[in-house]
Amino acid sequence: MELYKAETLLKKYFEGETTINDEQELQDYFASPEVAPHLQQYASLFKHFAVAKGQQYKQEISAFEIHKGENKYKKRNLAWVSIAASVVVLMGIGTYMFYDSETVTKSKDLGTYDDPELAFKATQKALYLLSNNVNVGIESVKYIEEYQIAKNKVFRKQKNKSGGI
Repeated sequence: MELYKAETLLKKYFEGETTINDEQELQDYFASPEVAPHLQQYASLFKHFAVAKGQQYKQEISAFEIHKGENKYKKRNLAWVSIAASVVVLMGIGTYMFYDSETVTKSKDLGTYDDPELAFKATQKALYLLSNNVNVGIESVKYIEEYQIAKNKVFRKQKNKSGGI
């Protein structure tokens, strides 16, 4: 093969534009002893392809594939076990709710007060607890708002740097 043709085919090969016949010509060229010195570095690549073409892969059956059919049954059993566990948990929750609600209905004292001053103090205590919990929630929201503001500043700067809006 002429040196010019070999260089052209090699260029086409690395650009992914060769046909199977072109690649065969390249393999034949690099298998011959007449390879140009500056193309000698590609000879081992094409010799490897020729050797790899002659090799055959013999697949062995692994223990996993033998027991592959058993895995289907295990998956089905796992599904049924998870469904049964869910039913047991739901029944437990239902039983707890049933017996817990009976104790509330049996005791007629539902937090009512006969003395207006005690009722007023209990109401103040409840509203104080509610106020504290709401304030904690509001503080958390303030942190989230500060995070959102900082995040918006950062992303606006990044968009401006990257040529975005």
